[in-house]
Amino acid sequence: MRLEDATVFVTGAGAGIGEATARRCAEEGATVIVTDVNEETASETADAIEDAGGRAVSHTLDVTDGERFHDLVTATAEEYGLDGIVNNAGTGHPPAYTEDLDAGVLEFVLDVNVRGVWHGCRAALPVMKEQGHGAIVNVASLAAILGLPRQAVYSLTKGAVLNFTRAVAAEAGPTGVRANAVCPGFIDTDLGRQYFESRDDPETARARMEAQYPLKRLGEADEIADVALFLLSEESSYVTGHGLVVDGGYSVS
Repeated sequence: MRLEDATVFVTGAGAGIGEATARRCAEEGATVIVTDVNEETASETADAIEDAGGRAVSHTLDVTDGERFHDLVTATAEEYGLDGIVNNAGTGHPPAYTEDLDAGVLEFVLDVNVRGVWHGCRAALPVMKEQGHGAIVNVASLAAILGLPRQAVYSLTKGAVLNFTRAVAAEAGPTGVRANAVCPGFIDTDLGRQYFESRDDPETARARMEAQYPLKRLGEADEIADVALFLLSEESSYVTGHGLVVDGGYSVS
């Protein structure tokens, strides 16, 4: 068991990468604190973990609410301990040229993608520093590395997540706390499928996307969960401040 007796806090765990990460952590022995803005999906993830023999507790959490985030992380640490946190919750925006994106889109995506990760780290760091260990995994994106056309705000926020992760790693390393980011390419989740469904010809749009990847397919949520698990575990004990790109070769094609 790679996370035996550990406690891992996961945001956006009601679906997609967050749900897959919560499951994998539980399979490897962790007690998982499953959080999502959607109470129903958070509960479904936790129930599925427990039905499979794992340990999970679900909570509703809007990551833009810093006070709620802090209180929930503090309560988790007091009751279960806190060995890892995965700041996965995020959002995007429909494809658009930069000049066509209004301030409302900017504020909303910043609030979730940047402030949400900020709140999670600020809540977890005091606990982890005091105990002298802990692993933070922030979910960024390939957009943090390359910048994606017609995804300016999304790219801006994910770039911020990556560099913030590096800053946290530099600050917290001397106390025994590690911080890393995962930078996925296009992953075959409900959110990803919504993108294709927004196109005039979803099947053609998907085929064109897949053709851009050397592996000729989209990534699976479980593949990102496995990377997050590695970064949470002692297998990555000398890895910190790193943005691990998981993109099927897109960035080198």
